[in-house]
Amino acid sequence: MSASKDPPNADVDWFDKQPRDSQIPEVARRLLETYSGIPPDGIVDHVVNVRNDAWKVHPYPCIGQFRFLEPGLDGIEEYEEVVKRLQDGQKLLDMACCFGQTIRQLVADGAPADNIYGCDLQPDFIELGYKLFKDRDKLQTKFLVADVFDTESALNDLKGDLDIVYAGSFFHLWGLEQQKQVSKTVASLLRPQSGSMIVGRQVGAVNAGERAVPTGTMFCHNVDSFKTMWKEIGDDLGVTFTVKASLKVLGHDHFMGDQTRRIWFSVKRQ
Repeated sequence: MSASKDPPNADVDWFDKQPRDSQIPEVARRLLETYSGIPPDGIVDHVVNVRNDAWKVHPYPCIGQFRFLEPGLDGIEEYEEVVKRLQDGQKLLDMACCFGQTIRQLVADGAPADNIYGCDLQPDFIELGYKLFKDRDKLQTKFLVADVFDTESALNDLKGDLDIVYAGSFFHLWGLEQQKQVSKTVASLLRPQSGSMIVGRQVGAVNAGERAVPTGTMFCHNVDSFKTMWKEIGDDLGVTFTVKASLKVLGHDHFMGDQTRRIWFSVKRQ
C-alpha cells in the first residue's frame, strides 16, 4: 500500500508529509505490529494514510505532526497503577480519545477493554481508530460521542462513576476560564472518593499565559499556574486535590516557539 497524496490545506507549519523516525516511537511500532498485525515495512504508509484521512476531519497540530503516536498515558509514572486498578475492576475514561490509541495500549498491556470508555467530539476520529488499529471486531471498549459543553450529552451517564480520567491534549484547547469550566465538568465524572484521579499531558510553557494557536486561544500552563488552577477548582467544588505536574521539552513543536513545553500531570482526589 502506498501513502496517499497530501490532503487539502496541508501547506502549514504543523503538517509533516512523512513521519520522522522519532515520530513513530518504538512503543507505537510495537503496538501496531503486535496488536494490529501490521507488517513492519507497512507501518509508515498505513499511518500516513490514516493521518491524511484524519486531517480532512480536523487539521489539529497533533494530527499534522503525528503526535497521536507518542506515549500518552503510558508515559506517566502512575501507568502501572492505572493498569492494575483497571484489572481490579475500576473504570477509566479516555477523554477526547481521538483514535483511541491510549485505549489500545492499555488493552495490549492487560487492562480489560470493557472497563474502559472512550469519548470524542468527532465520530470520524473514533471510526479512524478502528481503521488504524484494525480491531473493529475484537475491541470491547464503549465509545461515546459527546461535547463537553453540552449538559445533556452522553457523559451524563458516567457522572460520578469513573475512577480515572485520562485527558491527553485536551484541557489546553481553551483559554484559562474555559479550562476551569471544562476541568470542573471532568472532575464531576469521578467517583466522590479518595483516590479518584485525572491524569494526562498537554501543551505547556515556561512562562504561563494565553497565546493564539491554530485551534484558537490556548492557555499554556507551567507547574505553578496548573496547581493554582486546580486549587481554585477544588475550593469551588469543596474537594481537596493533590496535584503533581512537571514540564518536559517537546520534540518537534517548532511552530510554537522555544518556550513551549509539555506538561504532564496527575490530579488525585483526597
